[in-house]
Amino acid sequence: LEISSLSENDILVLRLDLTDRSSHEAATNSVLKHFGKIDVLVNNGGRSQRSLFVDTNLDVYNAIIELNYLGTISLTKYVLNHMIQRKKGKIVTVSSVMGIMGAPLATGYCASKHALQGFFNSLRTELTDYPEISVIQICPGPVQSQIIQNVFTENLAKSLENSGDQSHKMPTDRCARLTLVSVANDVKEAWISDHPYLAVCYLWQYAPTWAWWLMNRMGKRRIQNFKSGIDADASYSR
Repeated sequence: LEISSLSENDILVLRLDLTDRSSHEAATNSVLKHFGKIDVLVNNGGRSQRSLFVDTNLDVYNAIIELNYLGTISLTKYVLNHMIQRKKGKIVTVSSVMGIMGAPLATGYCASKHALQGFFNSLRTELTDYPEISVIQICPGPVQSQIIQNVFTENLAKSLENSGDQSHKMPTDRCARLTLVSVANDVKEAWISDHPYLAVCYLWQYAPTWAWWLMNRMGKRRIQNFKSGIDADASYSR
């Protein structure tokens, strides 16, 4: 649809807290009451992390799992019930290349994204009787966004002091376009990233010993930059 052809009835904006799982059924019902159906669910809520495990309070890990993983699958559960009744729909989850590989300073974030990968890969096998319900995982690398400004640190009350330069990251509009192409073509798992991140994904998949060697070298510089107040992602862009 062209934007100009949309009316007020074609748009519904609801406030939603992924960590308030008791509200997800009502939110789903509100959408169904307004539109009568849900064709696509895009799970795009979450927060990243910048902290060393040895320095990080375990409450941070609990919060990451509550938001990135449990909040996502909770909302999915209510929407999926409707899609199963219709025998049609698309469930799109924005995971991360961190759901494929491991990286320093993001142990909790990586864990939550690995959890999403495992969950949705397993869910897909439970929906074989519903061939028109697609389960799609989008795995972006670094993208220009506000995610760095809102990362978890070593404790819940602390914010990141330096978000760094984002010019080396993929432009937001390109990531969005590639995501839409993946969704339109029912790509089960899409790695949306520039090099060197994309190359590391392939190494991690097909040559893990080489990937561990490379990540150890890159990871050491990432940690050094982080401790020096430099954007940790910049260590991968040079």
